[in-house]
Amino acid sequence: MKLVSMAFGGLISATSAFTPPKNAATQSTTALSMGLKSTIIKTAQTHPVITAVAGGTIAATAATKLYLDRPSRSYSPTSVAREYDAWTADGILEYYWGEHIHLGYYTDEELEAGYKKKDFIQAKYDFIDEMMKFGGIDIEADKGAKVLDVGCGFGGTSRYLADKLGPRAEVTGITLSPNQVKRGTELAEERGLKNTKFMVMNALEMDFPDNSFDIVWACESGEHMPDKEAYINEMMRVLKPGGKFVMATWCQRDDRLVPFDKKDKRDLRFLYEEWTHPYFISIEAYKELIDATKLMGPVKTADWCKPTIASWRHSIWVGIYDPRGFIFKPHRYVKCVRDAYCLERMHRAFKRGLMEYGMFAARKAEN
Repeated sequence: MKLVSMAFGGLISATSAFTPPKNAATQSTTALSMGLKSTIIKTAQTHPVITAVAGGTIAATAATKLYLDRPSRSYSPTSVAREYDAWTADGILEYYWGEHIHLGYYTDEELEAGYKKKDFIQAKYDFIDEMMKFGGIDIEADKGAKVLDVGCGFGGTSRYLADKLGPRAEVTGITLSPNQVKRGTELAEERGLKNTKFMVMNALEMDFPDNSFDIVWACESGEHMPDKEAYINEMMRVLKPGGKFVMATWCQRDDRLVPFDKKDKRDLRFLYEEWTHPYFISIEAYKELIDATKLMGPVKTADWCKPTIASWRHSIWVGIYDPRGFIFKPHRYVKCVRDAYCLERMHRAFKRGLMEYGMFAARKAEN
């Protein structure tokens, strides 16, 4: 009851403190304020149960927001593998996102019709198809290609590429998560895909020789890399001369053009520390890192915020419409709430331009 009293006391005090300028234009506002104060006091006196419920709701809402705004999964050298092991083991992410742990793609027409009308999983397959086009990857021309999927999750894209590019293709997916390797291998075996394999490997220190792959593919893995320069350098190193590179990654806007204010920095810190990201960089900064290798031809870039942003809220809605993915796992309720809250925070950051969806494509120069 102390919290209830404090909540209503604060509301009454705030109403009392409202003193607009004394002129005709604000008389009605002042009267409304006094009426609100009178209603609150009268309700508290005559309806103590309503007062307690309302006050408790205010206090609970404030406490919940304070809790959710405090990040819980800060980056550490072992945090990425640990978190993805946990996500894979509990099965909730796979239940809702399917085999693809990346955003979906929505056309202008689909957005106009309403993003919730599109199948959430199909949006992810459409994203892969669009990313292939962006990277100049052609099903006929690249049949039999040797492909590296950097940060493969549990291998949805790796298997999709292996199937698209045919049985002569070889697709290797790398991740820090042993559970993802295990699950990815199981799904490949279920589908009879013998031309894909998964390995636990650090993308910053790959074991592959120079010039090993025809295609290097990286989708939403750069966010977790603690050294963006090493990440780019390693991918360029293992790509064959003439090979194709395509990358999708979340980026923050270039603060050299528009410096971050206090709210920007606070919001970025939350996004870093809630989903175990060390830091983000801008689209421009990634392009500079690629150019600095002096190994690549012209780099094509784009911001795909518009065709992907619907994914954040769509992923929340699929959980609301179908709670079976988590309802029988009460020990995961808090985690699910935190993830949904972070999804909404991500949506807002992208919508206001604090975050951008970076796309990159280039070919390695011939010797």
